[in-house]
Amino acid sequence: MANLWVKKSVIELQKEASDSEKGLKRTLGAGALVALGIGAIIGAGLFSITGGAAAYNAGPAVTISFIIAAVACALAGLCYAEFASMIPIAGSAYTYSYATMGEFIAWIIGWDLVLEYALGAATVSISWSRYFVKFLGYYAIHLTPGMTMSPWDSATLADGTIVNGIVNLPAVFIVVLVSLLLIKGTRESALVNNFIVLLKVTVVLIFIFLGWGFIDSANYTPYIPDNTGEFGEFGWSGIVRAAGIIFFAYIGFDAVSTAAQEAKNPKRDMPIGILVSLAICTVLYIFFAHVMTGVANYTSFQGADGIAPVAVAIEHMGTAGADGVIQPAYPWLNKAIIIAILAGYSSVIMVMLLGQSRVFFSMSKDGLLPKVFSAVHPKFGTPSKSNLLFMVFVSLFAAFVPARVVGEMTSIGTLLAFVLVCAGIIVLRKTQPNVPRGFKTPWVPLVPILGILSCLAMMVALPGDTWLRLLIWLAVGFAIYFGYSVRNSKLNNPNK
Repeated sequence: MANLWVKKSVIELQKEASDSEKGLKRTLGAGALVALGIGAIIGAGLFSITGGAAAYNAGPAVTISFIIAAVACALAGLCYAEFASMIPIAGSAYTYSYATMGEFIAWIIGWDLVLEYALGAATVSISWSRYFVKFLGYYAIHLTPGMTMSPWDSATLADGTIVNGIVNLPAVFIVVLVSLLLIKGTRESALVNNFIVLLKVTVVLIFIFLGWGFIDSANYTPYIPDNTGEFGEFGWSGIVRAAGIIFFAYIGFDAVSTAAQEAKNPKRDMPIGILVSLAICTVLYIFFAHVMTGVANYTSFQGADGIAPVAVAIEHMGTAGADGVIQPAYPWLNKAIIIAILAGYSSVIMVMLLGQSRVFFSMSKDGLLPKVFSAVHPKFGTPSKSNLLFMVFVSLFAAFVPARVVGEMTSIGTLLAFVLVCAGIIVLRKTQPNVPRGFKTPWVPLVPILGILSCLAMMVALPGDTWLRLLIWLAVGFAIYFGYSVRNSKLNNPNK
């Protein structure tokens, strides 16, 4: 009978981290890790989800929702920082859980992270495709609808004809391009990511500074709209529901921890990468949401999806003519926003695919997955075969599955990971208090407990069908674990 609760030794993990000859190349400094975090965090959530959360859940108080989500992330981030400085191994929450709560919990987390990384990358690539088509349309380049949608999606042409999709080629293109870049090397990927981060942060700052002068304080009244009688529709329950939804916009800072084995000085640089990237993005998010709901009333965003929430805000940045129609002061800003979204999606896909391959790298090294996921390219020093496999998997998902994978599914999977990481800090402080730590989470157990409670609160606020999908996904993972992983686990089968 296998021991489901067998743990990995922290000392052995630290020894494994020091062996760089057979491992991944250490090429990332603190600045690159901060940029990696920002690249993962600023993306679909900021540009697309903010408007919907304001329109249907929180109103102008969506800024409070961002603060709630940020506090939960900060509490979890402090726990991540301690683990990443103590166990600088690729694998993130999976590895941390293996060292504190045992193999079975570690498997749950590793399988759970597929929701965040692989399926998240596929979903974002589908959105990237939609915006890429919009961008080409500005220059009278029109792709055939059948080549930009899945077979289950349809579009209505100008003449009223309804056409069905065949394959989403732009989505496949961006997944393949990013995967090949990741195979080439983490340093090269980081350089591209740094440029993308600079571009989209610049556009976000332009939106904030230009929009600030067009804020109408009347749009903030009421700041917290009265609840409609339904949980999650305005009022404080709406603010909490919005926090759970826009939590998707913060997902990514934990991906920094998956690159721990490629950090030059993980004990110093990992906490900096995690906490600084989270702090920068939180400030940008709050100001962005404040400007968006200030230049346009939150009800203006109802029915808007994709780029529309931002476009609605930009259209209100102007002066009303004699006919009462607002003439936008910055008509060029919509194109800039599209470029920022394309860049933002690209970097999110990059970091998600990077994180996914590193998690499976660690699981494969432990025998829970086939060896192909931990094979390192002799020249590039990257898990190239794993990258190729996920390139195919994510590409197929992006090409043939419609974009109905909601952000709540990714959010609940990540929140579950955060809960277990926070719990792991409490366990490890009790069981192994003397293990060297480059960074220590302050006020233990208060900070981890608050992290657990805040994440659970946002999980509870998510819709019930999201919980059902999570349980189904975990059931599939259990089947794989008991069918393959238990029999091949190196800790459970040391002589195999």
